[in-house]
Amino acid sequence: MVNDVGMTGRKRHRRGLAAALAVLLTLAVGVPDARAAASSWWNSDHGSVRLIAESDFAGDRDTLKFGLQFRMKPGWKIYWRSPGDAGFPPQPSWAGSRNMAGTKIQWPAPVRFSVLGLETLGYKGETVFPLTVALFEPGKDVSLNGTIAFLACAEICIPYEAVVSLALPKGPENSSREAGLIETFSARVPTRDENSALRIVRAEIAGSGPRQVIQLALAADRALRQPDIYTEGPSGFRFARPVTRLSDDRLSALMRISVRTTGKNKGASLAGRKLTFTLVDGDRGIERDVKLTATVGIPNADSRRTGETTFSGMIVILAFALLGGMVLNLMPCVLPVLSIKLLSLVGHGGGHTREVRFGFLASAAGIIASFLVLGTVAILLKSAGLAAGWGIQFQQPVFLAAMVFILVLFAGNLWGLFEFRLPGMVMDPAARAGGAHGISGHFLTGAFAALLATPCSAPFLGTAVGFALSRGPVEIYAVFVALGLGLAAPYFLVAAFPALATRLPRPGPWMVTLRRILCIALIGTAAWLISVLFIQVGLPVAVLVTLFMAAIWIGIWQLRQFKGRARNATWIVVAALGVMSVVISGSFARRGQTPNAVLNDAVWQKFDPARIAREVTGGRTVFVDVTADWCITCQVNKALVLNQDDIRKLLTADKVTAMKADWTRPDAEISDFLASFGRFGIPFNVVYGPGAPEGSPLPEILTRSSVMNAMAEASGPSPQVSR
Repeated sequence: MVNDVGMTGRKRHRRGLAAALAVLLTLAVGVPDARAAASSWWNSDHGSVRLIAESDFAGDRDTLKFGLQFRMKPGWKIYWRSPGDAGFPPQPSWAGSRNMAGTKIQWPAPVRFSVLGLETLGYKGETVFPLTVALFEPGKDVSLNGTIAFLACAEICIPYEAVVSLALPKGPENSSREAGLIETFSARVPTRDENSALRIVRAEIAGSGPRQVIQLALAADRALRQPDIYTEGPSGFRFARPVTRLSDDRLSALMRISVRTTGKNKGASLAGRKLTFTLVDGDRGIERDVKLTATVGIPNADSRRTGETTFSGMIVILAFALLGGMVLNLMPCVLPVLSIKLLSLVGHGGGHTREVRFGFLASAAGIIASFLVLGTVAILLKSAGLAAGWGIQFQQPVFLAAMVFILVLFAGNLWGLFEFRLPGMVMDPAARAGGAHGISGHFLTGAFAALLATPCSAPFLGTAVGFALSRGPVEIYAVFVALGLGLAAPYFLVAAFPALATRLPRPGPWMVTLRRILCIALIGTAAWLISVLFIQVGLPVAVLVTLFMAAIWIGIWQLRQFKGRARNATWIVVAALGVMSVVISGSFARRGQTPNAVLNDAVWQKFDPARIAREVTGGRTVFVDVTADWCITCQVNKALVLNQDDIRKLLTADKVTAMKADWTRPDAEISDFLASFGRFGIPFNVVYGPGAPEGSPLPEILTRSSVMNAMAEASGPSPQVSR
């Protein structure tokens, strides 16, 4: 019985083996090769490339679907059709192919890479570029032979040429193993369907020449997640990463794209030009060709569009710059340096005419030198594609810490803690030997005063600076020198009429009291700058800088007790503490609007440019205040106008929305908003409404009447369009 069972099991086992062999033989003879739809891999140290097809046979259609498949090793990438600031895309050549009339490559939505200020677009890992191949003779076999030039990049970039080949025999079309992979990546190609769930509802260009900003309004049928947009335009234009502002319901957004021009296009405008935008949000994307229209209400005259400036126009701008610099002397912005200006005047009482004249001319030269430095920084920022503006040095913790350090030294000198005047002790040994009024000391005092006196805009100044920053280096330097001449006008006046200073009482005991009063004013200025620094870097770093400054004060207070090496060592410690303050502050810099900066007042709401158009469409009036803690004129506007009961009541009325944009820290969205009005400095206030849908800017110095009138005009009925 056992033997019968054993024999039965062995028979069954043999029959199973025979059946398996028969299946394998059938597959080998009667089933097509499953690998017919894929070429061999072309391999390199950084990735692999091959061709795949959606069918194992050529079929009888006049087009076939292929795919160019890349598999990059970890950390390596290839580029999209418009790679951005660097790189080049895969470039196939199909020479030597058979029965191929042409090919069309499709580009799945790429990923954005931001490295060291460069914006590039491409792919990592696995990517398939769908190919549509047109045939000369449908129904016959086809052979696709390609040489694919591409650039593989990580920390370095290496060019390659991959050689791939794939032949499909004639036969009935089927679905290959690779068909699903091609379909997956085809679904990632942005659609041109006009009925897409994503839409670009408005496309405008603001500004002109090298300072242009594209403004796009988006809409979606379901909530946006993290939309991004890739811009393709004429050669010679570079497009930055968009700054995106989503609406509260996330069904709309406003995008601002800064534009850089290169080469011969430095004065060219994109107004009226057609650009290609690829909008991507998660797994959905659209591609649109859009003609840009110039934004209404910004400087866009023909000469501005072309970048051309007439001689008479330049004279007018320089006159505005000169007047703006002169008016700056009367603005609240100069409050931090009134001590320095007053001391420079009274300190010459009873002096010699020649010394007074040279001293004030040296201070004027220092002011102009500061403006040349500011102009140079603006040119460098523009060349790097970054935002340049008036007073933006106060957004930099390094600048704030350095100014606090110098102010503490100035204050210590005024109090009489050391005998010679900084920075003359460093720059003018001859002045140290001969007195406190060295030419280098006056020069650097003027330079320092100018840097501290320029945190805010002023009448005429905004127009001049806006013009300069939309032009090239020559215009920027010309305007900034004119601004410096205007700010230095009082110094030139005293240099021309020295009696204004020499007829003042000679320095005496009364000067000690005055110097100490002015010293307290400088300490107050340093405290104000530390309060701004606190917003930039946080409480711990601000406290540490304050402690360093206190240690510096104690150190220079003890100078009289030291001689020789001990005195030199004290100065080394003082310098080290100053450098440490600057370095630490720079290491903890922050960007973007100050958290909760506008949430501590029931009047103001968070700045949201994407909401403005919807609010105006709904019949509401929107008041926007662009401000900063370092802008003294902004604080004056707040105290004298915006915080007054009648204005606060107006801003909280029905159908009124008040938004505050805090520019204390660098913020690209606010910079672009200012640039859309041709402005590059603050204070800046603008009112939108049914009667002013494009926005009505207000003057730098606010008055109650100017705010009320602008609000009334903006809230009125929309102007009728003549037909």
